[in-house]
Parts: sequence; C-alpha cells; structure tokens
Amino acid sequence: MSSSETTTDHKKIRKWAEERDGRPAAIRTRGKGGVLRIDFGEKEEEFDEIDWDEFFKIFDENKLAFLYQNKTKDGKTSRFNKFVERD
Repeated sequence: MSSSETTTDHKKIRKWAEERDGRPAAIRTRGKGGVLRIDFGEKEEEFDEIDWDEFFKIFDENKLAFLYQNKTKDGKTSRFNKFVERD
C-alpha cells in the first residue's frame, strides 16, 4: 500500500527532489512568482528553471505545503508530488 506525506520542511523537499533528479521550476503566470513544479528528466519547455532560494521564497510567500509519495504501491521510487495549501 502506498501513502503520501505532507511537509513544509525545505531540506526534506529538496532532498526528496534531488534523490529523483528533480530540479526546481516555475511556470510563469501573471500572478506573483508563478506556479511551482519539480522538473524531472529532460527540461519541460514551459518550465523556467529557478534556484532553490527562489523556489522556497515562492513556496513560503504562497503558504504552500508539499504533498509527496516516497514509494509506489509496488515498492518503486515514486515521483508523485503536488503543492497544496497549508492547513
């Protein structure tokens, strides 16, 4: 059985992403900062790579939390993640 966790811990988020070859990115919008993403593998055309400092600045300003999964239900490393509002 797979389960997900939620965190706001910057070190934990960065470690999770880097273990999966993920890079911080944003999709630029008219709003403040943009929509955050973790980009895996080849760079996605619509994603702008950003550094971790900018990533976490946007993350904190928008009061986000990181919902993620460590393993899939068959035990493989999962890349499932999304950004949700903090409680």
